[in-house]
Amino acid sequence: MRPIEKALGAKFPEAKIYEHSSRRLYITIPKEKITELSKFLFAEHGLRFSICTGIDTRDGFEILYHFSQDRTGTYYTLKVLIPKDDPKIDSIAPWLPAANWIEREMRELLGIEFVGHPNPLPLLTAEDWPADKYPLRRDFEPEIGLGDDFEEHSEEF
Repeated sequence: MRPIEKALGAKFPEAKIYEHSSRRLYITIPKEKITELSKFLFAEHGLRFSICTGIDTRDGFEILYHFSQDRTGTYYTLKVLIPKDDPKIDSIAPWLPAANWIEREMRELLGIEFVGHPNPLPLLTAEDWPADKYPLRRDFEPEIGLGDDFEEHSEEF
């Protein structure tokens, strides 16, 4: 067991650690622990925040926070599930600026609110994009398509 795993298990007994491979660990945590655990990996153990990904699953919105221990090539991924009927989680961007844009993208594309985010403005959608439409949600149905002539030209693609 790695020293980080031992320290993590002692400090966060509610965390469930799953070793996917020798250099990839997933740590499932309650959403209320995201700030504390992110700071544990980043500030206390010197891991680099790589990226964060969001997925609309049948059980809720899953957010994966990827942290890299560059000297070993090991990735520690914090895995959080938030409910679809209350898609909110604390933002880590106020103290970890590298999370700023990706949290904005997830807010815009999945409708997840990152509470306390310093600048939650859209990055990708048009200014007139409807506020209640999230293109990466499973139930998204576009109101605009590729045009009436798409089928006529589909063989070209």
